[in-house]
Amino acid sequence: MLLRKIAAAVFAVLALGGVQVVTATPATAAPRVLYYDASQAQEFKAVVDQGAQIWNNSVTNVRLLPVTAGRTPNIRIYADNGWPRTYSSSLGNGYWYMGRQAVNQGYHPPRISAHEFGHILGLPDRRTGLCADLMSGSSAPVSCTNANPNATEARTVNSNFASAVAVPPQVFAWR
Repeated sequence: MLLRKIAAAVFAVLALGGVQVVTATPATAAPRVLYYDASQAQEFKAVVDQGAQIWNNSVTNVRLLPVTAGRTPNIRIYADNGWPRTYSSSLGNGYWYMGRQAVNQGYHPPRISAHEFGHILGLPDRRTGLCADLMSGSSAPVSCTNANPNATEARTVNSNFASAVAVPPQVFAWR
């Protein structure tokens, strides 16, 4: 008890003298939260949620959450019979389609979902043909079930949301 009082007195004297004794660790910015609306994703709602969770487990500077009542979503997801495709209006904003054509051809639905979210998060198609590259899209074999971004893709998304990077509106098609 006496030591605490002495330490407090020493710190008070030093502080009055303008000496900084303890420095706080720098505050880290909270991740940017993007809200998505999967109400029109029909039978793919659970897959959309899975794609969002994959990104939430892979990056720290952005979070994808289902839209709550009274909020306007940043991202809307629809289902249709075409190919999956994304229309981004700016970084973190836009809409995408979970196209049944790719699912019917055997492409892994969680991979499609994570891939399309990747576009909203600022990643382009890479068409490397590698299953390890989430953004290789349909250039990877139909048998590819990897739905996780690789380290470079995750690092790029973290970088995109670490600052105010401007990403112009774009259209991405799954083919």
